Amino acid sequence: MNVDSFGKYRNFLLPLMDSISVILGYYLISVLITDSFLMDPISAITRNEILISIILAIIILQTIFRLTKRYSNIIRYENNQDYIMYILLSIISLLIVSLIEDIIGMKNPSIKFNLTTGILIGTLTVVYRLVIRYALLSDIANKGINYTPENQEKVLIIGGGYSANNIIKTLQTSLKGKYNIIGIVDDNKKRIGYSVAGVKIIGNRKDILKICENEEIDTIFFTIVNIDNKNKKEILEICNKTSANVKVLPDLREIISSENLYGSLRDIEIEDLLGREPVELDNNNIKSLINNKVVLVTGGGGSIGEELCRQIMIHHPKQLLMLDIYENSLYNIELELKDNYPNDDIKAIIANIRDKKRMFEIFEEYSPEIVFHAAAHKHVPLMENNPTEAIKNNVFGTYNLVNACDKYNTKRFILISTDKAVNPTNIMGATKRLCEMIIQAKDKESETEFVAVRFGNVLGSNGSVVPLFKKQIANGGPVTVTHKDITRFFMTIPEAVALVLQSITYAKGGEIFVLNMGEPVKIYDLAKSLIELSGLTLGKDIDITFTGLRPGEKLYEEILMDEENLEGTGHEKIFITEPMNFTMRDVEEKLDAFREIINKEITDKQIIKETMKKCVPTYKEPKEVNGE
Repeated sequence: MNVDSFGKYRNFLLPLMDSISVILGYYLISVLITDSFLMDPISAITRNEILISIILAIIILQTIFRLTKRYSNIIRYENNQDYIMYILLSIISLLIVSLIEDIIGMKNPSIKFNLTTGILIGTLTVVYRLVIRYALLSDIANKGINYTPENQEKVLIIGGGYSANNIIKTLQTSLKGKYNIIGIVDDNKKRIGYSVAGVKIIGNRKDILKICENEEIDTIFFTIVNIDNKNKKEILEICNKTSANVKVLPDLREIISSENLYGSLRDIEIEDLLGREPVELDNNNIKSLINNKVVLVTGGGGSIGEELCRQIMIHHPKQLLMLDIYENSLYNIELELKDNYPNDDIKAIIANIRDKKRMFEIFEEYSPEIVFHAAAHKHVPLMENNPTEAIKNNVFGTYNLVNACDKYNTKRFILISTDKAVNPTNIMGATKRLCEMIIQAKDKESETEFVAVRFGNVLGSNGSVVPLFKKQIANGGPVTVTHKDITRFFMTIPEAVALVLQSITYAKGGEIFVLNMGEPVKIYDLAKSLIELSGLTLGKDIDITFTGLRPGEKLYEEILMDEENLEGTGHEKIFITEPMNFTMRDVEEKLDAFREIINKEITDKQIIKETMKKCVPTYKEPKEVNGE
């Protein structure tokens, strides 16, 4: 069957074939099946009445198929669920025919007759659709390039399970001839020598490099979905050392209902090589805290803020308030969430957290019960050059929100902090440490529970090195790394936000929660991995250059200060630091020093840094930490 011709006439052909299925179904049941099986005779029913039944069945069947969008299906992508639905809808149609015949007083066969007829009609409908599907796939496979061994793409499959079987069958039917499947690699030694969908298992992970080199593999399909991240990372790192293009299946939860797994394959990403285990959450506890509450997210248009909004909406707050000073990013997340949750109360608020009066107005109008404070200046070198702005925004913006929460009886305030607040070597980190001091001190005298969550770098955020490296690679390089030995902690944005939400279920007030960031990652190794993922060779296609540490930057980040002690929680990735003994009087004295700098418009960076050292004793110059 020609794909183009079928596409042109499908709106006529499909209803016609369904009509033929109904007529044929009635004929076969009436003529070929004995009356005794049907329990009561149909001989008393006239031909006219049978004809009326057939017409009714055609009208009702096609109406139901249209209402359930059966005619909108792409036939070559239909699966077993679709075929079962055709049979069920056919049975329902015939039962409706029986009901109508009873209502209008027609002589009609038994319910069992109509039930059996419905099953047969549904089966005939499935059969002709399978024939069309096969014809369409054959036409697609025979179109276009005439594949020969010389222009076929050589493929190696990783994993010999269900997903591999599904993908191989797709390659052998709808993509017939395009790929030459060399073999399968599987770590289960007992499977070696066996075949999956006619393709032999030829080795394990240790054989990948040798197979790719000897067979000149063009593409690797990583088809294992039920695998721990450590093993996935190890196998993908081996695959990444080959010259082959690597495609992976996403998380099992994303594809569990898909029967076209080939369409789910995607390029390997840097997150696949981090080897971080999926986050397990107690969603019931999170929901009990957020559901039917008024929740405010500051910095709602930022990388962390918008993901907070997405995950908060899963638990259906009474009202979500998204606050940001930048209108474009806030507008985008507002559109996204209102599209996904059209019946929920979502408000975008343009405001500056530095504006105390405006903050108090917002709290008075909306009375938020939970506040997630993600708004902040986070760019280290920029804040080194603009320290007063960092103090105004990060420190006094937080101070305004803390006081608003206290005055308007907010139940809980969560500060999004950073590992750069630990023994800071830059103004940005020092301001975030001051924010931690503010919330811990305020917690002692307020009914509001003030807590902070501290974590490291997140992949894909606006300030992350990953987008920068990708842009540099796209431009042909060089990729710039500040120091060969510099390391950072990394996690994905969804993972970080999920753990923030889980953290608040353990909050009592005054805690600083520390997230388990895993092992630190060398930025140099990260850059190399991104280059390899792009199909380039370091030193041949593109170079890495070292630019020297930036202002305020240190080689190694930390998650804990010497005077802090960690306690466990009910979650393996969340810890609590021992609260420090600050009072608001102590904090106000520190803030007074910065108020003086702002009021006197002091711009001397050294004076500001010296003041910061007095207010944040753990703040040091980078050279003191990096051993320069």
